[in-house]
Amino acid sequence: MEVTRTRPSLYGEIAHGLGFWTDRSAVHEAAAQGRALQLQQLIEGGAAVNTVAVDSITPLHEACIQGQSLCVRLLLDAGAQVDARNIDGSTPLCDACAAGSLECVKLLLEYGATVNPPLFTFSPLHEACMGGNSKCVQLMIDQGALMEAHDCHYGTPLHVACARQHYDCAKVLLKAGANVNAAKLHETALHHAAKTKNVDLIELLVEFGGNVYARDNLHKKPIHYTSHGSPSYLCLEFYEKTPLSLQQISRLAVRGALGKGACKVVSKLGLPNRIIGFLSYTPPPVFEI
Repeated sequence: MEVTRTRPSLYGEIAHGLGFWTDRSAVHEAAAQGRALQLQQLIEGGAAVNTVAVDSITPLHEACIQGQSLCVRLLLDAGAQVDARNIDGSTPLCDACAAGSLECVKLLLEYGATVNPPLFTFSPLHEACMGGNSKCVQLMIDQGALMEAHDCHYGTPLHVACARQHYDCAKVLLKAGANVNAAKLHETALHHAAKTKNVDLIELLVEFGGNVYARDNLHKKPIHYTSHGSPSYLCLEFYEKTPLSLQQISRLAVRGALGKGACKVVSKLGLPNRIIGFLSYTPPPVFEI
């Protein structure tokens, strides 16, 4: 199949060598819509799998954002560039994580996708957190994703998870050792939880050592982003006025000493299950309205 070529792609030619600008090709359409048989026929007929559309999106991007795992495998088998970037700089792995397609993520990793690509925007882990895809979050962490990767606008993956109120993603990150007090313009994940008035997230972050006294670039604490007398206000007020228990202080100290994946470290040391439980246990909320 011959692809019509027009003007060169800045990202395709200069940065990534992907090819040329073109309208969406039949390969793009088949990949996006999951038409695997048609895609296979196009590939066997000589269609280019790395052709880029006007936004530098490749057929592999299309298949990943739609979670079309069979098409993803066909494209990768045919030589699709696994780390191709679109005009926003996103890779197919970013798109698969955003879509929450665990199967597509696994396929891309199998074919050598870069877990921590040098992007100027969201990392794949950021995308998984943005979409609330906790299983993708866990898989990316297991593969070595940088939990402190920093986006200039959104901050760390934990900032994103809390801003979008994805409790499960935040919990996965925190249990894996993400820095609960990482700051973006001095703004922490707890500030985001306060802004969204999410009491469950506030309690989770405090349980993992979130600083209720941290001030952002406007010199505001998390409580300043809540309405006086609201559940989130009363929750933060309680934590500001109530000292941490000895058990909580000890848990945070041990986590801090062991670093990331404290529970895994203790498990490998062969210590009793009660010690592991002590580190991973999240007590029921101490705050009630």
